[in-house]
Amino acid sequence: MVRSIVTSTVAQDKFTEQVKRWFDVPFEGTSSFECWAKPAVENFSIGLILGPSGSGKSLLLKEFGTEETLEWDESKAVVSHFDNPLDAVSRLMAVGFNDARSFVRPYHVLSTGEQFRAGLARKLKDGAVIDEFTSVVDRNVAKAASVAMKRYVTKAGLRNIVLATCHRDILEWVQPDWYFDTTDGTLHDGRLLRRPPIELRIYPCKRGIWGMFAPHHYLSHELASAAKCFVAVAEFEGVSNIVGFVSSLPYPTGSIKRAWREHRTVVLPDFQGLGIGPRISDAVADLHRNEGKRYFSRTAHPRFGAYRDKRNSGWMRTSQNKYARVQAQDKGTHTGAERINSFGGDSRLAFSHEYVGKI
Repeated sequence: MVRSIVTSTVAQDKFTEQVKRWFDVPFEGTSSFECWAKPAVENFSIGLILGPSGSGKSLLLKEFGTEETLEWDESKAVVSHFDNPLDAVSRLMAVGFNDARSFVRPYHVLSTGEQFRAGLARKLKDGAVIDEFTSVVDRNVAKAASVAMKRYVTKAGLRNIVLATCHRDILEWVQPDWYFDTTDGTLHDGRLLRRPPIELRIYPCKRGIWGMFAPHHYLSHELASAAKCFVAVAEFEGVSNIVGFVSSLPYPTGSIKRAWREHRTVVLPDFQGLGIGPRISDAVADLHRNEGKRYFSRTAHPRFGAYRDKRNSGWMRTSQNKYARVQAQDKGTHTGAERINSFGGDSRLAFSHEYVGKI
């Protein structure tokens, strides 16, 4: 790959003169850098520039555009920095940022992982360029966010997004259309990359482990005393991690016998975006069904609801699916139930399903 030469000139002063004397640096005010030529790529989804620090990643990235500089108003919530509420929630959840309580907090109080995901949610658009991708976050967060980002970009049909990173561990998780290695100037086809498998195991557990997950439940920290509890362990790339929690409750009704319902399902923030939530929820539903029990779920979480509404999810909509409690405009009192068709209206959408098993 052909390289070009980029030069930069600075004023010489007492500081540069002192460095020249201390370190015997030959410097007359001008520095030269070799830059990799822009690869001949076009009409792609995601491209990735990969290589160690000092190998020319950032210079090459500039050939594709200028990275957007975000401003965060400390007097506004994170969710208030988007075009509209639905756009905000859709984008934040699309990058694995699923804690609704953090949506309404200001950016500066978020964790490093949450800040990274919030910034990513705002930057993702046609032609976006993002330098130092995942450099500031834990590697589990990096991989989870990469998977979530790839899923969103594909679903939204975004084009010509270019990332730059020194971290090779995310390559198979991003699954770019192409990646350019600045170590040797080689352009690779990334379409054949395969994401490492994630093995999930579900174990019965004592209710005391709920304390590890309670702060991350999107609605409530409470756990019913009659809850049957399960913990999820994920193994990928040779490392095991506790990643999730599911609990269930007896569901006594006058007409349905031996019924149970989902009670609490939580995936730890570092692992959100990998698709773990639906898998562990389904696994616990299977356990109950294999014991001859019927299993139901009612949730206000839009990603869970949308997943279960899909034809081959293994879940069947009940007659109460997509009903919401409607609030009176003047008094804020409940006026009854209303059927609504999609997430994003003024009413709180509730999804209701029975697990029937995957075919």
